[in-house]
Amino acid sequence: PPRSTLFPYTTLFRSGDVASLYRDGLAQRRGESDGAACRDFFRNEYRLDRLTARYPKPYISLIDGVFMGGGVGISCHGTHRVVTEKALFAMPETGIGLFPDVGASYLLPRLPGKLGAHLGLTGARLKAADLLYAGIATAYVPSAKLEQLLAALAETPENPADVIAAFAETPAEAPELATLRDRIDHCFAAPDVVGVLERLDGDASEWAAATAAGLRRMSPTSLKLTFEASRRGAALSLEDCFVMEYRLSQGCMAGGDFYEGVRAVLIDKDKSPRWSPGRLEEVTEAMISAHFAVPSLGDLCFDNEGSLNLASHV
Repeated sequence: PPRSTLFPYTTLFRSGDVASLYRDGLAQRRGESDGAACRDFFRNEYRLDRLTARYPKPYISLIDGVFMGGGVGISCHGTHRVVTEKALFAMPETGIGLFPDVGASYLLPRLPGKLGAHLGLTGARLKAADLLYAGIATAYVPSAKLEQLLAALAETPENPADVIAAFAETPAEAPELATLRDRIDHCFAAPDVVGVLERLDGDASEWAAATAAGLRRMSPTSLKLTFEASRRGAALSLEDCFVMEYRLSQGCMAGGDFYEGVRAVLIDKDKSPRWSPGRLEEVTEAMISAHFAVPSLGDLCFDNEGSLNLASHV
């Protein structure tokens, strides 16, 4: 029987340094770089994520801390996703002028109801109970039992599901998403981001007001890109989603909001990004469509599979 691949998470995993992408992108604009770092980073990251998704053995992620962005990519495509009480998930990219990537355009639309749209647009943070409720996690094991779980998995690698089940427990907290589910499904089922905000504004709850206020702080371009990528991703294969995301990544590197978002959050840390365009109504369909175009220097392709064609989907 195939042995399992274990992937423990004990600290915040960073698959990339967005500040490095920020510096390389700006250097390219000054004619001091060919922009290879921005291309190679996303290309290599997505190939790794796709490898974990198609890995022929059981792939077990033990998530004992923060997993956001790149950490989601190398854990959430696996067959077994075990979280502890220390696990904290988010896809916060719309707050720095990007979009949820690492296969999120495939994963998020396949979550129950409109939870994926909610998580992708808002960057909401989830802990263990909500991760199980959303289907992002497959089991909960207390952090104190992870070493025992690891030892048991090493002893019986051919039956990881049974081993994990023997250690699994129910989180102490009830899932907050369950109490919000009707509101989330209603508000985020709107046909576009403007409609989402209109529905939130029409809901008198504190949750709706806070969610609408949070969305209005995000990059308008990123919100529309995220919404459209999720809409398209619902009908695409995982590989096609990665190709689409690669195109979007290069569009964002060529734009302006990513640099402004990183400046505001990580460089100057003034938390006051000046998005351009600054309003959802100013982000045109042509602007969004341009991000889905094939990059001038080529598409993402996977080894031994050749180029993947999205022409029938785009």
